[in-house]
Amino acid sequence: MTPAFRILLILAAVLSFMFMISNIRRSRLRISDSIFWFLFAALLILLAVFPQIAYFFGGLLGIISTVNLVFLVIIALLLFRVFTLTLRVSELDGKIEELAQTIALKNMKDNEKE
Repeated sequence: MTPAFRILLILAAVLSFMFMISNIRRSRLRISDSIFWFLFAALLILLAVFPQIAYFFGGLLGIISTVNLVFLVIIALLLFRVFTLTLRVSELDGKIEELAQTIALKNMKDNEKE
């Protein structure tokens, strides 16, 4: 892993930390939702500061270039996050549908009384 790539990882992690803290302060991001991103940024810093971790796991998985391993880890984590957000959206869609039906039934009963 080149020093330039390691610096880029650290810079990206620091910028994402600052961005998350800024959004938390402006109440645009809940702390519970930011935990994933804090851990993600910490992982980037960990891989940048200790590239031996990437070399070790790259050797175990047969990945020659450690940069490819870093990209693989980033993509896998982001896919996991997208999947969990999809589950959350599906759950919220169900709740919205149920709420809309409840309101429609309440409105229908109110109209019948008039």
